[in-house]
Amino acid sequence: MPDRRQAPEPPPPGGILWDIAGDVRALLALPAALTMQVAHPAVGAGVDLYSVFRTDPWGRGERSLRSLQTWVYGGGSAAEEGRRLRALHKGIRGTDAHGRDYHALTPAYYAWVHATGFPVYRHAQKYLSRAFTEAQERQLYAEWLQVGRILGIHDRDMPQTLEEFWPYYAKVLADELEETEVVRDLVATDRPLPPPDRGPYPLRVALRALWPLLLPPLARFRRFITIGLMPPDARSAIGLPWTAAQERRLRRFGRVVRTVAPRLPERLRYLPLARRARANRKSLDRG
Repeated sequence: MPDRRQAPEPPPPGGILWDIAGDVRALLALPAALTMQVAHPAVGAGVDLYSVFRTDPWGRGERSLRSLQTWVYGGGSAAEEGRRLRALHKGIRGTDAHGRDYHALTPAYYAWVHATGFPVYRHAQKYLSRAFTEAQERQLYAEWLQVGRILGIHDRDMPQTLEEFWPYYAKVLADELEETEVVRDLVATDRPLPPPDRGPYPLRVALRALWPLLLPPLARFRRFITIGLMPPDARSAIGLPWTAAQERRLRRFGRVVRTVAPRLPERLRYLPLARRARANRKSLDRG
C-alpha cells in the first residue's frame, strides 16, 4: 500500500520506462492499450459517456500523452498528476451495456486501465525495437507497479509479480473483454475524424485542405497498428481479426522502424517533456 505520509516516487532515471515511455515509437503502441482498456464494458461505458474522444480527439490525445509523460518524467509533479487524475475520475459513474453499475475508481476497473500498458509495451517492443529479456520484463513490471502507485492504485489491487500478473490478465481477457461500441469506434475506418487543430497555423491550414485525401489511409493505418500491436490473446478475446498477411506487413514495418528510429537525434526521437528530463539528467550526471 502506498505510504500516505510520503508521495510515491516516479520510476528511476535510467530505468526501462525512462528509455521507452518518451520515445516516439511509444506513440504507435498507445492506441492498442487504449483499445484494450475500453474493451472492458465498465471502462468502455465511462469513456463512451464522459470522454470527448469523438469531438476533440487531438486535444484528448495531447492531454493523455502529457499526463503519461508526467508519470515517468515529471519528478515531484508525478504524484500531483496522479491525484489530479483520481479527482477527475470521481464523478465518472453510470451503467454499462449489460445494465451493471460502474464507477471509474472501482479498484478492479482503475487497475485494469493501468495494467494494459505492460503487455502492450512488452508486445510492441518485439516489433519496434528489441524484445525484452526476462530480467528486463521483470524490471519493466516493477517500474509499471511504481507508476500505478503514483496513480493511487494500492498494491493489494495489482498483482505484485509477473507470476501473479499473467493469470490475472488471462482471467480479465476470458471473463470481461468484448468488442464494445468504443472499441468499434477506435478501429473503424469509416468514422468522421476532424483534422488536427494543433501545430503551426500554415500546417493546420494545409491539413484542413488535404484532409479528405489524408483521412482514409490514416484511418486504415490506425486500425492496422492498433490491432497489430495488441497482444494476440487480447486481440482474440475482443474478437478483432488479424491475418497472416497483416502480420507480415507489420514485421516489415517494424524492421523499418527499428532501423530508422535509433539513428534519429534525441530532439526528434523523444517527446518534449521526456527530452527535457533526459537532458537535465545528463547535465546533472556531468556536473
